[in-house]
Amino acid sequence: MKKEHDKVNKKYGMVVDLDKCTGCGSCMVACMSENNVPFKEDESNKLDSITWMRVYKVSNKKPYPNNEVFYIPRPCQHCGGQHEGHSPCVSVCPATATDYDYTTGIVSQVYTRCFGCRYCMAACPYHARYFNWWDPVWPDGMEKYLSPNVSPRMRGIVEKCSFCFHRYQVAMEEVYGSDDKEALEEGDYQTACTQACPAGAITFGDLNDETHAVHKLKDDKNAFRLLERLGTNTKIYYISEREWVRRAGDNYNPGEKTGSVKYKTEGH
Repeated sequence: MKKEHDKVNKKYGMVVDLDKCTGCGSCMVACMSENNVPFKEDESNKLDSITWMRVYKVSNKKPYPNNEVFYIPRPCQHCGGQHEGHSPCVSVCPATATDYDYTTGIVSQVYTRCFGCRYCMAACPYHARYFNWWDPVWPDGMEKYLSPNVSPRMRGIVEKCSFCFHRYQVAMEEVYGSDDKEALEEGDYQTACTQACPAGAITFGDLNDETHAVHKLKDDKNAFRLLERLGTNTKIYYISEREWVRRAGDNYNPGEKTGSVKYKTEGH
């Protein structure tokens, strides 16, 4: 007998309140720890560093005292969906090493299929994919503290944010093994970065579920998505009351109002 969760496709996503984000980097640390992301002895060269979640600092470029900054956490945007735009990385991968899961809305990465052509990296407009130049190296004894649910990746392949998909799998195992539970609840599946944020700036859940906080937050009047006019239909929404912050999320022309150009998912 199928449970309730099997009957409705999910669309997991995030809403990040940029007015709350302090740029502390807790989400980056939690992501690396949870997903066994290796680090180098010298992380100053970001061209070959691997950071599934990266926090960028953006300035309005005005002189003091009118200078303002904001911090923007940027994981994989998990683009696309059926009749909802496209996932650039999925479109170009010749090995089907990256694919779109219609049951969750998550863009997956199958490491054993990847042969390192890096087409997906070239196609991603968000620079959210990373190539492994070396085999992972851990400090002595650290291998004992790696997450047992996530396999370290080998050199020569691409990796990226997975929305902590292993946590979804664990949560679903509990649902299927329970006689009382019919479906996942909002708190059953949360990403590491969401739980680590001390400011509560990140909200994660099912964008299609009216009972989840993200469902309402994504429709906030100040919500926007990065490079939205590309039509990638990302599942990461950002919120800010400051217009210059919202303008920074897309290529707006001088004098053009934010949100004046919206990508239509139907009939385009």
